[in-house]
Amino acid sequence: MSPKTLLDRSVFSGHSGSWPRPCIRLVFLATFLMSFCLSVMAQDDADKPVTPPENAACLGCHNISGFAMPGPDGQPRPLHVTGEKFNASVHGIQKCVSCHQDIKGIPHEKGVERKVGCVQCHRGLWDEARLAGRTDDEEKLGVVVEHIESYMKSIHARPSMADQSRTNATCYDCHDAHYVMPINGEKADRPMRLATPEICGRCHTEQAEEYKTSVHGMEQAAGNVDAATCIDCHTPHNIDSPGLDSNKLVITENCGNCHEEPAKAYLHTYHGQVNKLGYAYTAKCFDCHGSHDIQRLEDPTARMHADNRLETCRTCHENATEGYATFQPHGNSHDFEKYPQMWLATKGMIGLLIGTFAFFWLHSALWFYREWKDRKEGKNRPHIDMTELPEKFQTKTHIRRFPRWWRIAHLIGALSIMTLTLTGVGVLYSEASWAPGLVALLGGPQVAAWTHRVAAIGFMGVFLVHLVYFAIRIGSNIKTFQWFGPNSLIPSFQDLKDAIEMFKWFFGVGPRPNFDRWTYWEKFDYWAPFWGMTIIGLSGLMMWYPSVTATYLPGWVFNVATIVHGEEAFLAAVFLFTVHFFNNHFRPDNFPQSTTMFTGRMTLEDYRHEHRRDYERLLASGEIEKYLVNAPTPPQSRAASMLGAVLITVGLTLLTLVITGFLGL
Repeated sequence: MSPKTLLDRSVFSGHSGSWPRPCIRLVFLATFLMSFCLSVMAQDDADKPVTPPENAACLGCHNISGFAMPGPDGQPRPLHVTGEKFNASVHGIQKCVSCHQDIKGIPHEKGVERKVGCVQCHRGLWDEARLAGRTDDEEKLGVVVEHIESYMKSIHARPSMADQSRTNATCYDCHDAHYVMPINGEKADRPMRLATPEICGRCHTEQAEEYKTSVHGMEQAAGNVDAATCIDCHTPHNIDSPGLDSNKLVITENCGNCHEEPAKAYLHTYHGQVNKLGYAYTAKCFDCHGSHDIQRLEDPTARMHADNRLETCRTCHENATEGYATFQPHGNSHDFEKYPQMWLATKGMIGLLIGTFAFFWLHSALWFYREWKDRKEGKNRPHIDMTELPEKFQTKTHIRRFPRWWRIAHLIGALSIMTLTLTGVGVLYSEASWAPGLVALLGGPQVAAWTHRVAAIGFMGVFLVHLVYFAIRIGSNIKTFQWFGPNSLIPSFQDLKDAIEMFKWFFGVGPRPNFDRWTYWEKFDYWAPFWGMTIIGLSGLMMWYPSVTATYLPGWVFNVATIVHGEEAFLAAVFLFTVHFFNNHFRPDNFPQSTTMFTGRMTLEDYRHEHRRDYERLLASGEIEKYLVNAPTPPQSRAASMLGAVLITVGLTLLTLVITGFLGL
């Protein structure tokens, strides 16, 4: 049926059968114009910007107690916001739509995914503040952005850092989005601290239940705001998986924020030193004390209770014996009543250090002054009249000072000591800024420890071979050996007289004394390793084989062994690289170095100057011809000088590490 026919039969048909055609055209025109106008008006309304609702309009619904709407799962979703509490929060001055930017009007548009971007908002505000030069006025905002940067690296920001609606936990999961309160002091922060376990427990239910039974949890439940909560151990924003070594180290360090004294003592144990270097394989606080279920020591269920301690040690040390249970991981040398052995060991070593360095550093300073002054005044050593020697020996201008095996033993000993110092100083001074890098360069604490032991075997080997050699030599000449003769290294009354004469020379009240084959300071250098080997060697062996040690000795022996091992090592290193180096290389007569120990030879002039009594006795008896040798060849001299320079350089470098580590630099 055509449109015309429909019109003819429509309501517009009159009694006479139809309207005039002009009327029909007018009706069509009017209808078209009305439709066009309505369409234009609707389009104008669509083009007009929509005014987002004000907070009062939002709170008109959301401030109603119990207000809820069906969520994506069809279940009621609580949407109540207490207006008064919101207005008092840091966000109270903000518009609701500043965060809920998808809300365009009331009622809300259907099918729009609701997203709130705390990160983007605060970053954007901070960028605006920086561009406007208002960062000083927006200090708190800057702190928030710092927290955000930490959060973005945390496990909570995963798996989606770009979309906080798809993260493990976002800002408003921990900080109630509508009631973030200003932090104006400790009291304002207390409600948040006390609520932390409950907040974290929304996701970490098992850990929260354990925490409630712990000493921390019970103190917190009693209202103790200082009691440790989740964020004190795990940190509030940059928290990461507790299975990561980096996070284990952070948790261990955080324990020291409350338990300062125990933490300091722990850092002086091998466990703590390795942790401080950045390695997490040694025992940490929670390995011994537990984590979420930690109890007081007197609690029978505590892991470190006297009845449970050995079993706890055996989680790492399978062969641990009863001695382990009396080891003091938090012992210190300041409390005589609790730790008398550590106190005595420390005070004894301090006395030894002060006495040794006070005497020998003064000795070196005075020696340097007197020798330098004599040289300045032209008091040169007398030259040897070669005509005093038999004619056939006048071509041999040197005397053999040290035989080959002595030189080899000295070199092995020097290399061993330097290696021991290098591998030990990084652990001993683990808090020094350079220690982690040095230990990493050595391959880590475990590789450094084995290298340390190999070097210890080398040094002990030289020492024991030396003892066997002298036992055989003295034993075969027991009847004729002169225990206090000129060739003996045993100190005698003459050494005391020589030392007194030396100090007279230092102060200019007497001539430089004449010495025999061995001077008093050389005898000290010889006997010092006997003391050092006893202290360092035995304490090192105790710590190397802890199970054997703890089978026969109480655990506090490990505390004492740690103290004396480190202090005696410090004494040995500093003495060798200052006093020993000065006596043989740095005093004016020998500077910049003496190569006698590397070539085994001294010029006759030097020997007469340094050991005149022995020189004159050998000359008078005719024995000197047994010791006269040719001068080192040029290649031998160059090799000896290079070797000496390398060892001196390494020694001074190690001395720098020891001193800076001791000073905490």
